[in-house]
Amino acid sequence: MIKVINRIKEFTKTTWFRYTLVLFLGIFLGEMIFRLCAKMPIFSYPTLRIFISTLLLSSFFGYLLSFLKKIPARILLGLIVFATNFYAYLQLGFNNFLGVYMSFGTSSQFGAVVDYIKDFLHSIKLVYYTCYIPAILVIVYLVLFEKKLYNNDRTNATKEEKQYKFYLKTINLVGFALFLIVMYYLTISLKFMQNDLQLTSNKKLIVNPSVPSTAIQEFGTTLFCLDDIKITLFPKDESLAYERKNNSGNNSGGSHINPDYKRVIDDTAWEKVIANEKRSTYNTLNNYFISQKITDKNEYTGLFKGKNVIFIMMESVGDEMINEELFPNFYKMYSEGWHWENNFSPRNACATGNNEMSGMLSLYTINNNCTANYYRNNQYFESIFGIYNDAGYRTTSMHDYTEAYYYRSTIHRNMGSGKYYGVRDLGISYQSEYVNWASDDDFMNKAVDILTNTDDERPFMTWLTTVSGHQPYNVSSILGDKYLKEFSNLKYSTENKRYLSKIKVTDDGLGTLMRKLEEKGILENTVIVMYGDHYPYGLRKSAVKQMIDRNLDDYEIERVPFVIYTPGMEAKTFSEYTSYINILPTLANLFDLNYDPRLYMGTDLLSSDYESRVVFADGSWKNERAYYNAANGRIKNYTDNPYSSEEIKAINETVSYKMKMSSLAIKNNYFKYLKTQLDKYKEEEKQEPVAVVSE
Repeated sequence: MIKVINRIKEFTKTTWFRYTLVLFLGIFLGEMIFRLCAKMPIFSYPTLRIFISTLLLSSFFGYLLSFLKKIPARILLGLIVFATNFYAYLQLGFNNFLGVYMSFGTSSQFGAVVDYIKDFLHSIKLVYYTCYIPAILVIVYLVLFEKKLYNNDRTNATKEEKQYKFYLKTINLVGFALFLIVMYYLTISLKFMQNDLQLTSNKKLIVNPSVPSTAIQEFGTTLFCLDDIKITLFPKDESLAYERKNNSGNNSGGSHINPDYKRVIDDTAWEKVIANEKRSTYNTLNNYFISQKITDKNEYTGLFKGKNVIFIMMESVGDEMINEELFPNFYKMYSEGWHWENNFSPRNACATGNNEMSGMLSLYTINNNCTANYYRNNQYFESIFGIYNDAGYRTTSMHDYTEAYYYRSTIHRNMGSGKYYGVRDLGISYQSEYVNWASDDDFMNKAVDILTNTDDERPFMTWLTTVSGHQPYNVSSILGDKYLKEFSNLKYSTENKRYLSKIKVTDDGLGTLMRKLEEKGILENTVIVMYGDHYPYGLRKSAVKQMIDRNLDDYEIERVPFVIYTPGMEAKTFSEYTSYINILPTLANLFDLNYDPRLYMGTDLLSSDYESRVVFADGSWKNERAYYNAANGRIKNYTDNPYSSEEIKAINETVSYKMKMSSLAIKNNYFKYLKTQLDKYKEEEKQEPVAVVSE
C-alpha cells in the first residue's frame, strides 16, 4: 500500500500530470462558465460528459506537451486553454448576435460579424468576458509557479531510462484513455442518462453534430468544436430511411369534404420513377414525399385567381412596424387585409438569405450552413417562381443591394425567376459602405416601372427583398438619421430611433408602391404579400423590449408581421402559429395554381389540415399550448391541457423528419432529379412535362 501511495506521489510530480491537470482545470472551468452564461444547468449528465471528455483531451495534450522543452510546452499549454476559452466566448457572442451557434458550416457569416464588428462587440454582454478567467489564471500559474515546479525527470537520465519512461507513459495513457472512452460511451448510451424528449439522440449527435444548440448543450463547446472540424473535413450525413406509408394523400379528406374541393394528382410517372430507382437516397426521398398528405382545396381556393402578386420580404421588420401613427402605409395593409398575429421568422445560419429561400421553396434550410449560397446551383421546379411560371405568369425578382452576401442572380435564376434585378440593374443610388443602404422608397418606385412599362399583358408575379432596415443602428447613417427628428418625442434610445427611421423609409416605399400601382390602374388587381425576414437582431433584446412591451423569451423576440392585402378584401386576423415555411402553399391555393402540396414542408394555412405550430431552426417549436426547447429537450406548457410525452415525441418525430428530409433533398439536388425523371416517364406517356393533374 505504501508503495502504491509513493508511486502516486511520484506520478503527481511528473510534467505530464501537471500539464494534464492545468489543461483540465483551464478547459473545464471555461466550460462551466460558458454554461452559466448560457443559462445551462451545471449539475447534470451533460456536465459529467464534459468532465470526462475534458479529462481525456487534457491527458492526450498533456502527454504530447510533456515531450517538449519547457518554454514551448508552456506557451502551447497557455494557447490551448486560451483558444478553448476564446471559442466559448465567441459562441456566446455569436448566439447572442445572430441567434445561432456558429459552426464551420456558417463560415460565410463570419464576414457579417467582421463587417459589423462594432455592432457585434456592442451586443456582447459583460458577463461573457468571464470566459477568459481560466486562461488568465493558467497564464499566471505558468509564469509565476510552473518554473519552480519544473521536474527534472527528462534530464540526467540514460537513453534506456528515457525509453522506459516513454513506454510507461504511453501504456498509462492508452489504458487511461480506453477507460475514459468506455465511461463516455456509457454516458451517451445508458437510458437513464438520456433525455427522452430530445429531438436527436446523443449517439447520432456525436457522429454528426447537425444541431449545434443541442450538441453544445450535451457535449460542451470544446468537443463540439472538434466534432465540427471532423464533420467539415469528413462530411457524413446521418443515414435516413423512410418506410412508405399506405395512407397516400390521394385519399385525404373524408365525407365532410366538399367533392368539388377534392385535389387529385396522377402519380403514374412518379410510381415508375420509384420502381426503377436503385439509389437508396433518392428512393428514401421519393417514398417520403409521395406518402405525404395532399391538402384538399377549400373555400379560399382561387380567391385571387388571375391577379398580379407582389411578395415583399422586408429587411429587419419586426412587430415594431405595427403602428398606425409611425408607419401608416404598412398599417393600412395590415389592418385592412389579412394578418397572422402569431407569425415568426426564425433565425438560422444566414437569416436573410435562408429565410428568403424558405419563403420561396417552403423547405427548411440546413441548420448549420448558409444553405442559399452553398447550394445556389440547385434547381427547383416546384419553387414559387416555377408554379407561377406554369400558370402563365411573368415572373421577376428584385433586391436593392449588391451580391456581397448572397448570390441572388444565380439562386433566383435556378429557382425559375424570369429575370433578377440587383441594385445596379435597378439603376438606383446605393452606398457600398455597409453603414449606408439603398432607399426602399427608390426601390419600390423603380420596381413598379419595371413591372408596368412593358407590352407583355400576362399577369405578373415578383419577389422584392428590401434593405433599408438593415443594421447598424448605433452609428450615424443616411437613412438612420433621416427621420430622427420625427421620433424625438419618443423615450427611446438613439439606436432604436435610428432603426425606426430606417423602417420608416421602408414604409415610404410601401406608400409609393400602392400609389403608383393605383396610378397605373392595377392596384385592385394586385395582391401584396409581406413578411419580415427577421427581427432587428442588430439591437439588444433590452432595446427591442423598449419598443415591444411583452415577454421576449421562448423565441417571442422572433415574432414578425405576415400580411396579405388587396383592396376591398374583408379584413381578418388569424391566430394560428406560423412562419415563412407556409407562405408558398397558402398562396398557391389562393391563386388556384397547379401544385403538389406534398413537395413542401409547409401547409396551406387556410386548409383544415393545417396544424398550428411554428418550428425554429434548431428543431424547437411552439404554439398556443406549449413551447418545446430542442436545445435542452424540455417542454413549457402554456395551458391547463399539457402535452403528454407520447404527443411530444410524435410532434418531434414529424418535425425531425421534415427538417432531415428537407436537408437531404437540398444536399442531393433532389428536385432537379425528380423533374428530370418525371419528364422522362411523362414523355413516354406523351404527357406534358411535370404537369400536375388537378380537379
